[in-house]
Amino acid sequence: MSKTIVLASDHGGYALKSVLAQALRKVECVVEDLGPDCTSSCDYPAFADKLSKRLLDAGEEGQNGQVLGILICGTGLGMSMAANRHPGIRAAVCTNEFMARMARAHNNANVLCLGERVTGQGLALEIMRAFMEAPFEGGRHLRRIEQFETHSMA
Repeated sequence: MSKTIVLASDHGGYALKSVLAQALRKVECVVEDLGPDCTSSCDYPAFADKLSKRLLDAGEEGQNGQVLGILICGTGLGMSMAANRHPGIRAAVCTNEFMARMARAHNNANVLCLGERVTGQGLALEIMRAFMEAPFEGGRHLRRIEQFETHSMA
């Protein structure tokens, strides 16, 4: 079964989103582009919300890594903050391949956040590949992730 990758950005991440979508289609991933479809100014929280809801609707497929999300804005930070407001979403800003592997392997991240204005296209492609290929290790990491939803973080 091929992975489904759900993409969304704001105007600041539109060009990188297009590059990533093209690369994903070449490796026969199912690509769902939730927008925007142009570089006109738009609000990133709306696109983070749309993608987060789509992943949560994926249920078990999303939990086992068959459906993953990628959000792109200028830095990746705003998208990650907006997406992480949704229980069940674990969005990670990754600026290198190691962070991407660890986000999946130890944190079972289901959303990769990238910044078009801070990450070149070549590096972004490598980060995306590392994120998609890394399996979640489970074990002690699962116990810790479960605490995200069950304990107050205060």
